[in-house]
Amino acid sequence: MVISLLKSRLLSFSTHKIILVLFTLWLSLEGGGVTGQQLTLRGTVYNMYKTRPLDAVSVMATSGRGTTTDSNGNYIIVVNPDDSVYFSYLGRATMKYPVTGINTFTNFDIALHVDPLELKEVRVMPRNYHMDSLQNRKDYAKIFDFKKPGFKLTSPSSGLGVGVDLDELINVFRFGRTRRFQSFQRRLIEEEEDKFVDHRFSHYIVKKITHLRDEEIDTFMIRFRPSYEFSKLANDYDFYDYIKLAYGQYKKGRNDRRGEMKKENE
Repeated sequence: MVISLLKSRLLSFSTHKIILVLFTLWLSLEGGGVTGQQLTLRGTVYNMYKTRPLDAVSVMATSGRGTTTDSNGNYIIVVNPDDSVYFSYLGRATMKYPVTGINTFTNFDIALHVDPLELKEVRVMPRNYHMDSLQNRKDYAKIFDFKKPGFKLTSPSSGLGVGVDLDELINVFRFGRTRRFQSFQRRLIEEEEDKFVDHRFSHYIVKKITHLRDEEIDTFMIRFRPSYEFSKLANDYDFYDYIKLAYGQYKKGRNDRRGEMKKENE
């Protein structure tokens, strides 16, 4: 009811008055920041020799947006004109490609160097992780893609003048809705990061490297659980080396405790 009333009130003003009033309000609420035109970048990621596409490659923009390639190596990402785009696979990131230097936005293909030996290491990880992650992004696309509402101009279909996106404008004042969406978005991102750490620091891999069993392996995994940042950036060699070093610390602490208990019993 309130939203309908607000829309009818806004429509009673002329477009230039709406623009003047709302632009002033936007400056006070957002500190004067106005986003530029967004662009949609599409392409396919291949292996070094372009003999096959690569799935689950991270595609990131410096503005913070991100996506992953599908089973056919295809990706779609929305970017800003001042963004740069880079790709990451097996913990290795490419150079950043400025959007202003990209010639075609409908077919920006990339070939990545991938060591076949590293691909064999990846097979010990759960096969359904990437599918689950992509499905989760699809199910909650509205939340993952949510951005704080702002002042937006539209071009009428008639081509005469410039209009105001009333729905976007009304959302600017729906502070409770914005807070709920942002909170839900943060929670989804945190859950996604936790699942990624679980994917790399899996029970199977830890047991294979340390040969720990039962309660010991659970204790080890809680105590030495790596951060999301490290899990994302480390390649397989560095990640497995971390587990070995952590296991060395774990054994030392375990032996020290056993030595103390033995002294107490003597």
